[in-house]
Amino acid sequence: MTTRLLVEQESWPIAGSFTISRGSKTQADVIVVTLIREGVKGRGECVPYRRYGETLEGVTARIEAARKAIEAGVDQYELQKVMPAGAARNAVDCALWDLDAKLQGKPIASLLRTDGWTPQPVTTAVTVSLGTPQEMAAATRKLAGNPLIKVKLGGEGDEQRIAAVCAAAQGARIILDANEAWRPDTVSELMLVAARHGVALIEQPLPAGQDDILREIPHPVPVCADESAHSAEDLWRLRELYDCVNIKLDKTGGLTAGLAMETIARSLGFSVMVGCMVGTSLGMAPAVLLAQDAEYADLDGPLILAKDREHGLTYDDGKVFPATGELWG
Repeated sequence: MTTRLLVEQESWPIAGSFTISRGSKTQADVIVVTLIREGVKGRGECVPYRRYGETLEGVTARIEAARKAIEAGVDQYELQKVMPAGAARNAVDCALWDLDAKLQGKPIASLLRTDGWTPQPVTTAVTVSLGTPQEMAAATRKLAGNPLIKVKLGGEGDEQRIAAVCAAAQGARIILDANEAWRPDTVSELMLVAARHGVALIEQPLPAGQDDILREIPHPVPVCADESAHSAEDLWRLRELYDCVNIKLDKTGGLTAGLAMETIARSLGFSVMVGCMVGTSLGMAPAVLLAQDAEYADLDGPLILAKDREHGLTYDDGKVFPATGELWG
């Protein structure tokens, strides 16, 4: 049966701005893929990953390059051979899952498992953007009541930022995300600072490819790979460097590959975080399914936006709830 492919670029304003060590942005640029078969629509969303050189134009072109195979009816498993890992495949893969569920009149959960499994709400981190220690402490206090807070760091001055945020956290568990901003000569001391403040996890302290020192130094706080862990193929070389791996669907190239990466990560002894880019609930919904058994979830992308799309995910009491069929799946 012929499938029709639609590709659209969208921009969603951010509430204020969102700042990490690599810069700030005021809007989330996303690509939405819609697949139409027998009058039924399936959708998927991706965010081009600038860290890996992706752009809206480049991701759109990659989807268009696969148009013939997609419209001929490729499924999500065959798609792994048609398209490489990355944001473009993520949007198509997630649209295929949504389309399959709607064509069969079943929730995606029942396509993933046949034991009557029902996805549950997941505790998600909420993010404190990079700023001065005073700004970040104030932002942390506004998040009172959330059990898990993720703090963006930037390198110089991070000791003061850590102290300020942890003092303001009111009992919340803290994840520190340096986004590759620490250095080999500072990483050990900053990890000790984090340990003294009771931090739960440190994410990507060093630049990808410059993190071999993590093999040689103690980990007083567990360390999670993000930019160093693009796809499942990276996991074997990271075993002696990291304790945890952040799986993002825009890196792995979709839910299909994300599920496979989670299985391999577990077999190699990693704990798992399921993360996200800043996007709408449509992009977050598949990750909520992936995060059901994860030790950490960081799926607050829609909360960073000034406005989410219709039928968006429900966030309440520090948890994100699975999507309804009106949104995805």
